[in-house]
Amino acid sequence: MQDGKHVILYVDDDQDFLDSMRVLLEANGYKMVEAGSGEEGLKVYRETKPDLIIADLMMEEVDAGTSFVKELRAMGNKAPIYMLSSVGDSLNMATDYQEIGVDGIFQKPINHESLLSVLKAKLK
Repeated sequence: MQDGKHVILYVDDDQDFLDSMRVLLEANGYKMVEAGSGEEGLKVYRETKPDLIIADLMMEEVDAGTSFVKELRAMGNKAPIYMLSSVGDSLNMATDYQEIGVDGIFQKPINHESLLSVLKAKLK
């Protein structure tokens, strides 16, 4: 938490998604820190120790998101991690969250109400 606001790290290689997520999160009282790659995300994670992490599944490489999550877990991360995927609901049904080390998966484009509901529940 910084300045009384929960800090959310959002990792995505699409600047448009980063910008729109920042508008949504900050309008709802959160502080967002961002990274454009998994490697940069690890650096920002170390610097900010966010309360919750959202990472795109497919960034600079197809498995960049899952590699990022594995690195976070190896570093002892305890913050909830959510993946963002444009693959669709088939990923939700075919993927065991615990197997890849995440708390859930959101589909792009993200449903704002659903995201805000999860944030509120996880960041009490």
